[in-house]
Amino acid sequence: MTEQEKMKKGYIWEDDEENMALQAHTKGFVRQFNTLPPEDMEGRAALLKEIFGEVGENVWIVPPLTVAVGKYVSIGEGTYANMNLTLIDDWKITIGKHVLFGPNVTLCTTGHPIHPQHRGDGMYSFPITVGDNVWLGANVIVLPGVTIGENSVIGAGSVVTKDIPANVIAFGSPCKVYREINQRDAEYYFKDRRFDEQPK
Repeated sequence: MTEQEKMKKGYIWEDDEENMALQAHTKGFVRQFNTLPPEDMEGRAALLKEIFGEVGENVWIVPPLTVAVGKYVSIGEGTYANMNLTLIDDWKITIGKHVLFGPNVTLCTTGHPIHPQHRGDGMYSFPITVGDNVWLGANVIVLPGVTIGENSVIGAGSVVTKDIPANVIAFGSPCKVYREINQRDAEYYFKDRRFDEQPK
């Protein structure tokens, strides 16, 4: 079994020439993406299709961007990522439609064994899924194997170690559900600021 086959089946795996070649290929496109002039929006959109396995329409990522492999990532239409998005995508990352990423968000599919006797044996990788309309605040970290349900909000600075259901607000380290998104959230956009009091 190759190292890539081990990785895809959830076994301990090690870097090999295949993985290093995948990373080198992607990092060239990422370097181009990060150095394009701000006004070259068409060039940036074209490079995203080279970097990632699947990219929907109207995806916008603010550089700098960091990606490991690229081809295992799919991003749905209308998704926006602020600066310093980091994807440790040795295995699949599935990002839904209209997802919002604050600055400095990290999605990490790969980890290492806890016990020092085995930590040098290699690494493991498990898929991450982010549902449609999710908002991940600044400095959120999502760890291997996590699924975040659609419409949920992950508060800034959270470390997401376990699955988060749909339609909730969750935050903390480790991240935990605080409450469901409710009718008040449809009426107020920030503290006591109401949508219906906006200037016309």
